[in-house]
Amino acid sequence: MRISTRAGGHSFPVWSLHDNSILIDFGDFKVLEVDERNRIAKVSPGVTSKELNDFLIEKHGMMFPGGHCPDVGLGGFLLQGGMGWNCRNWGWACESVDAVEVITMQGEPIICSAQQNRDLYWAARGAGPAFPAVVSKFHLKLRPYPKNGFRSSGYIYPCGLYRQAFSWALRITATLDRDTEITVCTRYAEAHNQVCLSIHFVCMKAMPEEAEAALWSVQETRPAGTLSEWYCREDNLGNLYDKQAKANPKGHRYHTDNAYVQNGADVVAVLEEAFLSLPPGKSFAFWSAMSPWSRGDLPDMALSVRSDHYFAIYAVWDDAKDDERHRSWVKKVMRKIENHSVGTYLGDSDLQKTDARYWANTNTARLVEICEKWDPEGLMCRYKASCTELERRN
Repeated sequence: MRISTRAGGHSFPVWSLHDNSILIDFGDFKVLEVDERNRIAKVSPGVTSKELNDFLIEKHGMMFPGGHCPDVGLGGFLLQGGMGWNCRNWGWACESVDAVEVITMQGEPIICSAQQNRDLYWAARGAGPAFPAVVSKFHLKLRPYPKNGFRSSGYIYPCGLYRQAFSWALRITATLDRDTEITVCTRYAEAHNQVCLSIHFVCMKAMPEEAEAALWSVQETRPAGTLSEWYCREDNLGNLYDKQAKANPKGHRYHTDNAYVQNGADVVAVLEEAFLSLPPGKSFAFWSAMSPWSRGDLPDMALSVRSDHYFAIYAVWDDAKDDERHRSWVKKVMRKIENHSVGTYLGDSDLQKTDARYWANTNTARLVEICEKWDPEGLMCRYKASCTELERRN
């Protein structure tokens, strides 16, 4: 009998369900302890990003750069790397994992960190469903919550200005403040009867005047022709979580895929069809800047595939009769992008794709060795697509 775990995240391919296995469900097991002096939170995998940050902000004036979606359990999110708030500057969420408490396949509770059981600590930061143990608690590094200087700007363009607006977003990324994240998103807007391009900036500074200064260069250089816009609006995590919940509705059918687009590609051209051919409804696609993180030195961890450009596509619909139409559309538009891809992020992946590259080759080899050491009998369920070599060897 094999073992699988569930923390309660999106898990579009339903990682946790396997035949002939025992499922450990952390969804309703909530542990949240805070060491305010050392700015460390000890959190069970089933705690969501919103639950964690609501508690931290209210009780301690701190935050953790967890997931953008409010209902995602931290377990899978952190194990696969965690594309959290402002990760292009602050690093991915798993880089703020100070230690993990795990139960080994031999039933032994141990702590893994940079000082002890370092190989499992390495794997816990990016291995995703290939991790060869059960995490019971994460030790997370916290940061001050910028309540006073939390601001956002946004610019919505018609599809006819796609190239001009997206090219501007690419140019301005290099000049953005280190506490500002940028996202370019398209979705079908019924009010305008067309696909619209939204460019969003979230700035988290200590003081309002700092945020205003950081966002002014965006405001003064924006292309003309917006359908709507706002500049340096007072904002907060709670409001952004609410928007994400609406953009990712429950009770729907999803098919997702993603790619790190190589740095030398003509990103505007490569992503054009995927961005602009969205079907009417709730589907969306987005690009996130990954630089300067993508150009810096990485910590010693499993997470290893990256580029300056991250792109993901979410087909969202509510009727099973439309399954094939949406899946075929995602496959079609991603085929062109894959020719310019250096790899894939586990979090938004279709794990049935056996040719996806989730780790650097040397990291995959090291992960195989770690799994053979800590789970020699292959008791933990793993997806073949997430690590074909691991399945073959176990």
